Amino acid sequence: MEISFLGAARTVTGSSFLISHDGFSVLVDLGLAQGGDEDTVGRELPVSPYQVDAVVLTHAHIDHSGRLPLLAKEGYAGPIYATGATRLLCSIMLADSAHIQESDAEWESRKNLRRGRKPVEPLYTAEDAAAAVSLFVDVEYGSRVDLTPSLSFTMIDAGHLLGSASVRFSYIEDGQEKSLVFSGDIGNHGVPMLRDPSYFRQADFAVMESTYGDRLHEAMEGSEREMLIRRAEELARITDETFSRGGNLIIPSFAVGRTQEILYLFRIIMERKMVGYTIPVFLDSPLSVKATEVFSSCLRSDYFDDDARALAGRGINPILFPSLVTVTSQEDSKALNSRKESSVIISSSGMCEGGRIRHHLKHNIWRSASTILFVGYQAEGTLGRKIVDGADTVSLFGEEVCVNAEIRILKGTSGHADQKGLLSWASAFDPKPKGIFVVHGEKECAEYFASKLSHGLGIRAYAPALLEQVDLSSEDIPSSGDEPLRRRTAMMMDGCLSRMEAAKGRLDGIVARMEERARGIDPADERSSQRLMKALDRISEEIDAVSGRWE
Repeated sequence: MEISFLGAARTVTGSSFLISHDGFSVLVDLGLAQGGDEDTVGRELPVSPYQVDAVVLTHAHIDHSGRLPLLAKEGYAGPIYATGATRLLCSIMLADSAHIQESDAEWESRKNLRRGRKPVEPLYTAEDAAAAVSLFVDVEYGSRVDLTPSLSFTMIDAGHLLGSASVRFSYIEDGQEKSLVFSGDIGNHGVPMLRDPSYFRQADFAVMESTYGDRLHEAMEGSEREMLIRRAEELARITDETFSRGGNLIIPSFAVGRTQEILYLFRIIMERKMVGYTIPVFLDSPLSVKATEVFSSCLRSDYFDDDARALAGRGINPILFPSLVTVTSQEDSKALNSRKESSVIISSSGMCEGGRIRHHLKHNIWRSASTILFVGYQAEGTLGRKIVDGADTVSLFGEEVCVNAEIRILKGTSGHADQKGLLSWASAFDPKPKGIFVVHGEKECAEYFASKLSHGLGIRAYAPALLEQVDLSSEDIPSSGDEPLRRRTAMMMDGCLSRMEAAKGRLDGIVARMEERARGIDPADERSSQRLMKALDRISEEIDAVSGRWE
């Protein structure tokens, strides 16, 4: 068994891996790169379609599926295996991606013609997207699909998106059955509507994501239901604070998955009357509207958790409510920015790289009354990442716009497992795999997480480079050294020391100010003297308490 890392190797997006066994080749995912990853991964096919015998797709997100239409365009006519929900979502997402490709090419062509240059061809068209979807073959969780007499695969729920899957390939080598697991994107626990991720317990080798391999989500105590209610309460507070200023709440959201989770939270807010008024919520994204319809059509299926199915059984759609308005036409979208009343506008794309969200940002990000609320991962090099990282201005449609709006991040809404969740996934194998290949992470993050697996769990782990090829029958499987772990730990330690030094400076400043006030006070002013002495005593007691805890 050989594996080639054709995408998402030391990058977050552009997922693509080719496995070959006994002359049969399987492509696992074929996604588009996003943001700065595009410069590294590129947009073209990483392999000839005539070298591919089958495709297995872990889930519908474009960074995993977005080049499938190009594969069909270039001549691939074999099966694309995926869950039924993934097929339904890809039928709308790939069509939307094709529309973007065609629109971008038309825009570039107009520019080129004015300059006397040749027109630009789109990467692929709506017809290519439809051709790709026609190749999909539905696979149920837990069912075994035989590709050849010596190669088969099984899918289980990854808990990341409707229909998302982790995949285990079983293959015969030297008369023995062995296995290779692809994690896909591993879901977070407690995601609204979705089941928690399932784990494979046995694998000889694994390819696993590391998007949040270097960080933890903010800890929240209580049951999953209690955590869900607290997230809804936080969203209600952010909405109420924004509306009290007379601003709009702008939510850049991924059209598929994250948008439906946010709608779920707003339904809870309305149901529990967490604010004293009806919140107008506008879903301004044709793709989001279609994806919401797909979610609604699958409500009674095993793709959803018990709570969502129970609501559906009572005739309640968990992602719809009376004050939700879906917007599809461009005219209605533009009209939202002329509204006088405060409103919530949910629009894609989630990283602000394109789509209608950029228009809403242009009309709101300069307003101190408005709030821009991020609800998902922002890849390096994207506009969303720049805003989250504190940019003072951003470029929108050729215009530099000041960032005056409040920038917030909704806690607990990530669809990705954090470092703790990823370690739990890797720890579920018994016995330990012979090797884990760490992908889907920014370079520093992937290398650090591989080092943590190697030195924390005792599993040989490695972050492969783009286009690297590994023969799994070889005993010489690479393993990460401890340098990335040491480097990240030293960096974190430096950060902690800097924060402690800053805190010491603030404490020294407080002591100096209090000493100055004490020396300058009029002793005859008994009331002021008493108040100051009490303050000095309280500060001294607090310093003594800290000293007592840490001596």
